[in-house]
Amino acid sequence: MAEVKKSPPGGDPHGGGSRGAGGWTRFVTARPRLTLLVALVLTALAVLAGGGVADRMGSGGWEDPAAESTYATEALERRFPGSQPNLLLLVDAGPAGVDAPAAAAEARRLAERLDAEPGVDGVGSYWSTGSPALRSEDGRKAVIAARIAGEEKDAAAVLDKIAPEYRGTHGPVDVSLGGSLAVRHEMQVTIQEDLLRAELIALPLTLVLLVMVFGSAVAALLPLGVGIVAILGTNAVLRGITEFTDVSVFAQNLTTALGLGLAIDYALFVVRRYREELATGADAYTAVRTTLRTAGRTVLFSALTVAVSLAAMLVFPQYFLRSFAYAGIAVVLLAATAALTLLPAALVLLGDRVDALDLRRLLRRAPRKDPADGGEGAGWARGAALVMRRAPVFAVLTTVGLVLLGLPFLGVRLGTADDRQLPVTASSRVVQDQLRDGFPGNPGGGITVLAEGPATPAQYADYRERITTLDGVVRAEGPVTGAGGHAYFTVTPEGESVGAEAQRAVAELRAAPAPFETSVTGQAAVLVDSKDALAERLPWAAAIIVVVTLLLVFLLTGSVLIPVQAVVLNALSLTAMFGAVVWVFQDGHLSGLLGFTPTGDIETTLPVLMFCVAFGLSMDYGVFLLSRIKEEYDATGDHEHSVRFGLRHTGGLITAAAVILAVVMVAIGTSRVTNTKMLGLGVALAVLMDAMVVRSLLVPSVMKLTGRLTWWAPGPLRRFHDRFGISESDTYNPSAPPRVEEVSEKQREVSSLRP
Repeated sequence: MAEVKKSPPGGDPHGGGSRGAGGWTRFVTARPRLTLLVALVLTALAVLAGGGVADRMGSGGWEDPAAESTYATEALERRFPGSQPNLLLLVDAGPAGVDAPAAAAEARRLAERLDAEPGVDGVGSYWSTGSPALRSEDGRKAVIAARIAGEEKDAAAVLDKIAPEYRGTHGPVDVSLGGSLAVRHEMQVTIQEDLLRAELIALPLTLVLLVMVFGSAVAALLPLGVGIVAILGTNAVLRGITEFTDVSVFAQNLTTALGLGLAIDYALFVVRRYREELATGADAYTAVRTTLRTAGRTVLFSALTVAVSLAAMLVFPQYFLRSFAYAGIAVVLLAATAALTLLPAALVLLGDRVDALDLRRLLRRAPRKDPADGGEGAGWARGAALVMRRAPVFAVLTTVGLVLLGLPFLGVRLGTADDRQLPVTASSRVVQDQLRDGFPGNPGGGITVLAEGPATPAQYADYRERITTLDGVVRAEGPVTGAGGHAYFTVTPEGESVGAEAQRAVAELRAAPAPFETSVTGQAAVLVDSKDALAERLPWAAAIIVVVTLLLVFLLTGSVLIPVQAVVLNALSLTAMFGAVVWVFQDGHLSGLLGFTPTGDIETTLPVLMFCVAFGLSMDYGVFLLSRIKEEYDATGDHEHSVRFGLRHTGGLITAAAVILAVVMVAIGTSRVTNTKMLGLGVALAVLMDAMVVRSLLVPSVMKLTGRLTWWAPGPLRRFHDRFGISESDTYNPSAPPRVEEVSEKQREVSSLRP
């Protein structure tokens, strides 16, 4: 649709002055070469600043720092290092058995040598304690347990140094390394390798898809440039954050996915609008300025909505979730900044050469269509018209279908990540599998009760007998006493170390009366505390997302009903993702095809993370669609025409952006670590469902049913929006009759809908 451009009094003669936008557009376009040069220098500095960021990241972060289990773990580490082993040496003596003199002598020598290593504390073994829990049931294997003290990164450095000296054959025994520290360290290395592979898969595929969407190789390279700048800049930001707090290595996956995905979204939107302006006869400077004043506002607004969804994770105490907020906010804002500075500067320099190197020319039989229309535009308009003609049917069937897809999530069971996140061939996973399947207990996987305060031997013995009778407890050992009235008991729970029985045992232990202060820790206790922390903070996170989304969408549309629709429909778009997560990753369907080990539960923080990410991306697409619908409704006052117009001009763009983002997420989903696989494939499904089902079927049908009431707002709110609202329109006059150009556009659209 041709747009009437008016320069406000005293404004930019090129149309650069609406609500203060003129100064920004003049700044961006005045010296485009300088803008690009400064960006190049800053990107080079970001490469230097962000180098080695992965080595400073952690692979944990699921614990609540203020929880009872965290306090007990830290106290035990200080006073009884041997009670919290994080390094296990699995000693295999073969058919001779672990009690053979030669094997026993070599094992004792290894334990003494390990005890002498700097940074290693609390070394114990089957040969020094005689504990049956440290000897395999077949008598061929036994365990040396130790703790590498210090922060996670420091402990990993010690492990890297000593591991080659102990792993392998030592006389009559073979030694393998396991334990929580070895598992986390191998997980971190695996994620880094998988991320590199995902980038090598995603970048060429993304470039091919962008060429298919844009036609021009030159235009296709622009979003990739924006994405690379956002990713490199975010790595530098994360490197700085690691100086002050812990950051999870998993956050790098989100950096890559959102950096590419959102850069492509924003670049598609900006370049599409720029091409529309060129098609009206505008020169490059005017086209860029109009694009920034219209589509640029929408990009900025969209980035804000995505950032808010990701920022909600800051309310949680676990640094695993907070890390995704750090990475997500940084990459979103950097992608938007690059799209609104570097991209316009490049477009000014390119002019109409943005369509150069048309790689589809050989396949095109018909003359090239006007870039402002897009070949698929009429098809999207016809689809919207069909949906609105049968609005009740499409609304009901789509809603019911999405709800049914989400039903498996009602059976979700929340657990904690363990070594089974790794592939079955990972060395630390192999050790943990043998410990889990071949030992009477799970070394390092039980429950520990810290006792603080003076007590007599009789009181300790009475307490041990009492907790042995609790539900979910197989046996209790101890106490191991220390100075200052401190002691601890080791409790072996029924079933899995973090199963339902173990969690019930934690609750029973915490409620059991004792003549001294007690604190309970261990994997099951950490899981219980993590779930409690999430349940306590989840309403706050949800409230932040919902309230801010309602406010932002109101500022965009001026409607009371549309923000509510946006929240509800976005939530519906996530049902398929959550249903698939449970059906596939919890229940194990397709586990052979996808190459992971189902554990019967979902890591506790993953649903929260996936909701925040997928909801933000859904809002991203929703803002693109609503902004064009609102722009046309402001100009014409025709509700149904505006919905068709919005889908005609954004339907193909949103679908293309969703497909490309899904490709990036699927590349992330090829990871060998189950949580990363779940995040990548789950968000890819959510994005596709949102673009192809919710935006194409549910939004137009619901907007048809609500009719002109869609745009209603009470007088005070309407006046508030008139003053503070955000719109792509240059002018806003809801009572103005349609312009001649708009009537002609409507007539052409109606003609295109006829058989």
